[in-house]
Amino acid sequence: MLTRELLAKVRKIEIKTRKAVEELTGGAYHSVYKGRGIEFSEVRAYAEGDDVRDIDWNVTARMGTPYIKKYAEERELTVIVAVDISASTMFGTAEEDKRTKMAETAALLAFSAIRNNDKVGLLLFSDRVEHYLPPRSGRAHVMRLIRDLVATAPKGRGTDIANAVETLSHTLKKRAVIFLISDFMDDKDFSKQLQLLNRKHDLAAIRITDQMETELPVCAALELEDTETGAGFAFPGTKEAKSRYAAAQTAFTQFLNETFRHAKVDPIELPCSGDIVKPLMGFFQRRGQRKGRA
Repeated sequence: MLTRELLAKVRKIEIKTRKAVEELTGGAYHSVYKGRGIEFSEVRAYAEGDDVRDIDWNVTARMGTPYIKKYAEERELTVIVAVDISASTMFGTAEEDKRTKMAETAALLAFSAIRNNDKVGLLLFSDRVEHYLPPRSGRAHVMRLIRDLVATAPKGRGTDIANAVETLSHTLKKRAVIFLISDFMDDKDFSKQLQLLNRKHDLAAIRITDQMETELPVCAALELEDTETGAGFAFPGTKEAKSRYAAAQTAFTQFLNETFRHAKVDPIELPCSGDIVKPLMGFFQRRGQRKGRA
C-alpha cells in the first residue's frame, strides 16, 4: 500500500508533467510515432514522401520498381519506458536528484503515449530486472505506472544495462518504441545488446546527468563514495585533480556517444537542473525531419 508521502509524489509528478504533455503532443510526438496499420489491404506504387519501411520488397523485386504495403486502418503503437533505479540514480546536487528526473521524464513520455492512443509499459532495472509492467492503454494504467516508478524499492544497487536490454529483446514479440532512461554508469560493455535491440525496435537513450558529475564546482578536498559499490576515495581538491576529473568525465561522455553511434541509437541528454520538454522536442523534430528526408 502506498503511503501518503508516496501518493503526494505521484500527484506532484502528474501535475508537473500535465502542461509538458500538451507541448510535447502538439505535433512533435505524433508526427514521429504514428500507428503503422493493423490490417494489410493492398500494395501500390511508391510515391515521394511514403515511409520506406512500408516497402514490399518481394513485390518490388518482381515488378522492378518500388511498391509499398497499404493498411486498412491506423493502429496503436507499443511504447516501453525502461528506467534505471540503481543506487547511482539517487545522487543529485540540484533541486531534484536523478531518479526524480527520470520518473518525471518517464511519466511525460507515458502520458504522451496514451494521448497518442498508444499502449505503454514499464521496465525498472538495476543490476537485475526489478519490475515489469506490461503495456496497456489509458490514464489509469499510466497512474499505475507512475506509482510503480515511485514505490519500487530496488533489491540491487549496481547497473546492468545489457541485462535490461536483453530482457526487453526476449519479452517484446512485436516492434515497439523504447525509451531507455539511465545515467548509464555501467562499467560493462552493453553496445552489442543495444545494437541488437535497435534492429528489432525503435530505441532512444535518455541520459540523465547531474552538474557535479561533469565538473566539480569548487577546488576543495572531498571524501567521495561510490553509491553502487560503497567504495570510498579521497579527492585532493587541487586544480590538477579537478582538471583530471573533468577530463575523465568528458572521456566517459565521448565513450557513451560512440557506443550510441555504433548501435545507431539516438541519445538525448537531460541535466537534473534543466528543462525536460525542450530537449525532447528537439529530438522529435530531428527524427521527424530525418523521417521526411527518408
